[in-house]
Amino acid sequence: MRLLEPCVSVLMLYAVALSTGSDINGNYAVLAIITFFICSTVFGLSDQGHLLRDAKWHEFARAVTVGWSIVAAVLLLLAQLTGLWSTFPTHTIVLWFAATPVALFGAQVLEHRITLSMYKTGVVRSVLIVGVNELALKLADRIAEHPGLLMQVDGFFDDRDLSRQPPGRQVPVLGSMTELPAYARKHNISTIFISQPISAQPRIRKLLDDLQDTTASIYFLPDIYVFDLIQARFDNVAGVPVVAICETPFTGINRAVKRISDIVLASVILLMLLPVMLVIALAIKLTSPGPAIFKQRRYGLDGEEIIVYKFRSMTVAEDGAKVTQATRDDKRVTRIGAFLRRSSLDELPQFFNVLQGRMSIVGPRPHAVAHNELYRKQIKGYMLRHKVRPGITGWAQVNGFRGETETLDKMEARISYDLDYLRRWSLALDLWIIMRTIKVALKRDNAY
Repeated sequence: MRLLEPCVSVLMLYAVALSTGSDINGNYAVLAIITFFICSTVFGLSDQGHLLRDAKWHEFARAVTVGWSIVAAVLLLLAQLTGLWSTFPTHTIVLWFAATPVALFGAQVLEHRITLSMYKTGVVRSVLIVGVNELALKLADRIAEHPGLLMQVDGFFDDRDLSRQPPGRQVPVLGSMTELPAYARKHNISTIFISQPISAQPRIRKLLDDLQDTTASIYFLPDIYVFDLIQARFDNVAGVPVVAICETPFTGINRAVKRISDIVLASVILLMLLPVMLVIALAIKLTSPGPAIFKQRRYGLDGEEIIVYKFRSMTVAEDGAKVTQATRDDKRVTRIGAFLRRSSLDELPQFFNVLQGRMSIVGPRPHAVAHNELYRKQIKGYMLRHKVRPGITGWAQVNGFRGETETLDKMEARISYDLDYLRRWSLALDLWIIMRTIKVALKRDNAY
């Protein structure tokens, strides 16, 4: 299935070249190789929605359109850098770009129908699942939803009685773990998934020993997935396999992408808004006593203290053991400060924090040190938000949790969005949050 899109794309290249009478030479071979690997990467990373049992034609069309658009954009960029297109007839390339998505759409639909037909006629791998728990049931549901996997769950084996199964999802079991090897041999089971807690290691080892008398492929579903995972993945340390359960999304190339995008965007924004910032600073100095820039200690990356800049919007500059959040009609807010807070213009100096490497444009909003010490004791996972640099705007802010969080429930909801951002991060999500921030700032909700 992973070869479908790259093979169709390459075949279409040669088919179009032949139909237009082009001279097929070594340059086509180079373009075919490049296209094959780009297609493999792009369509391999995309959601395989066409494997779903109830996939609709518009889902195929969307997947093909998005995937081929990315492939075409990458090819055009490479061509611009290398002058590759000068070796091909323009009409051949244009026709290839136009015809390939049609062929890809037809190939995906045909693949879907073939796999459904194979599934219905019994050309599938028989699957047994050891253990009846949330993870095992989720796996069974996914297998049922994706006939393109060509798997069929024959049943479950478990040593526990029905009363210990997840509520509302009780399923019959075919037997205990000791009875599974005989069943697998008798029914020629091809695949076995073991979903058992680590505490069941002795029983798992005995089961694996007994299953050596079968030809079944055996997979283990580690129960680490019952935890609240952040950027979970398999890795290795000097050849020793490890499983990341809680990790920052900004490692490797992601770290470089995040930092470069921050520097570029922050530099552009500061150059554009520097005159505005000078006017704001002058207005603050003329309308109330005190400095134009307010400095406050916050927690940054890995929980280390950083200094964050803001335009002063209040008559006080609290940075001690107790910091009172601004509330509606707060008497401490100056006249110019009220406007700055509603429009979020008081945050503009934090773009200098971004250039310093203390903050990011998008990330969990930094809280005062006093608030951190309070909420880290009351909200589970609160400090995990500090696995990334704090942001000028964030996922929580564009989802309605901007400004004062006067109740514990509101702060818990904000932290929930912050952790969700860590799980889901992508450059596209950052850009989406920036666009949403502009809209939210114009509405001026919950900022005072």
